Amino acid sequence: MALPCFVAADILLPAAGTPLDPWACIAVDQFTSQPEYWQRAEALAQGKPSTLHIVLPEAYLGTPQEADRLESIRHTMENYRAEVLTRQVHGYVYVERTQMDGSIRQGLVGAVDLEAYDYASGTKPAIRPSESTVVERIPPRLKVRRGALLETPHVMMLADDSSKTLIEPIGLQKEKLPLLYDGELMLGGGHLRGWAVEDPVYIAQIDAALAALADQAAFDRRWPAAAGQTPMVLAVGDGNHSLATAKAYWEELKPTLTEEERQHHPARWCLAEVCNVHSPAIEIEPIHRVVFGVSAQELYEALDRWDQAQGRRTEPSAQRCKLADRQGEIEVALQNPPAPLTVGSVEAFLEEWLPQHPQAHVDYIHGASTALSLAARPGTPTTAILLPDFAKADLFRGVVLGGVLPRKTFSMGHAEEKRYYNECRVIG
Repeated sequence: MALPCFVAADILLPAAGTPLDPWACIAVDQFTSQPEYWQRAEALAQGKPSTLHIVLPEAYLGTPQEADRLESIRHTMENYRAEVLTRQVHGYVYVERTQMDGSIRQGLVGAVDLEAYDYASGTKPAIRPSESTVVERIPPRLKVRRGALLETPHVMMLADDSSKTLIEPIGLQKEKLPLLYDGELMLGGGHLRGWAVEDPVYIAQIDAALAALADQAAFDRRWPAAAGQTPMVLAVGDGNHSLATAKAYWEELKPTLTEEERQHHPARWCLAEVCNVHSPAIEIEPIHRVVFGVSAQELYEALDRWDQAQGRRTEPSAQRCKLADRQGEIEVALQNPPAPLTVGSVEAFLEEWLPQHPQAHVDYIHGASTALSLAARPGTPTTAILLPDFAKADLFRGVVLGGVLPRKTFSMGHAEEKRYYNECRVIG
């Protein structure tokens, strides 16, 4: 029998009564082109316990602050482990996140076994990335994880659990569980509550549900074209590169360990929250592109020339997107897209166009309004590429049958609804 890929963990939390605002901090890959967000977060967290002090926002990468923050992170982790993280849960944490529309997203925090996960192209492990992993994004994150005492997750996994056997039954029992935290998140992040799941009966129930999701016969029946593959139990819904960094660090560390040490070393696992993709509270939105250094008209003309050069298709294409800058919007209909999804075709164009235009660079933006506001700023011409909606029902089908989706295809909810750093775990 295969080992479970998601297990109970020793989860650390600050002392009871520690306010989530400012303890919990949004994922570091948000607001990368909006340093003012991080300045506001820093002001709120100054002099107070906050996970912001043990992570490195990507908005600071390549800035003079990077080296100083890395050194500060190490010292702060040691201090927090000794004086701040005084509560421990041995098991799971059941969480409920109230989102901007009032819906409640249910989740289960535990530990992902990195031996059951791989981001290498063509692999078929139990835990798979839903999007391509950009390996160039791993080294900056490795600087933080390498030699770190603690981890705090913003990784969100998705389970294809249409029968609602894994998370929802725990939610029905939450009034019987110890409440760990209940409060508002900083800067409009919504409300978060969490309960300890330590009762052996509930842990066994979770483990049984995971085993059923990993059943080979059930997987083969559901996906006959993929019969015989290792059953896919979890897909990475958010935090793909954070999980890839944890895997890269584990592979880096393994040669220094004995076989026995490899079975138990804490860096073999990574904290993550699992959600049910079938939950109505799970919203999957497209991630838009913002190209700095080019106007919408110029980019449209280049995209049109590239599209025509792809060769004629025999069937019509339904792929559509919009280009927008401070001059207005341009509707785009791709006639000869090389990829099955619009996002894949746009990525193929950018991968060819960007190296030929060194004055331009691209950022990946959650939320059409944010992309449009960046494109409307005065100064350097900037174009937002607004992509169409992504159907979440296609996520598992696409990964199981076709491999990973194009990088930065989708986002789970608005930027403010990303998983905030909250729970911690010792890894060093």
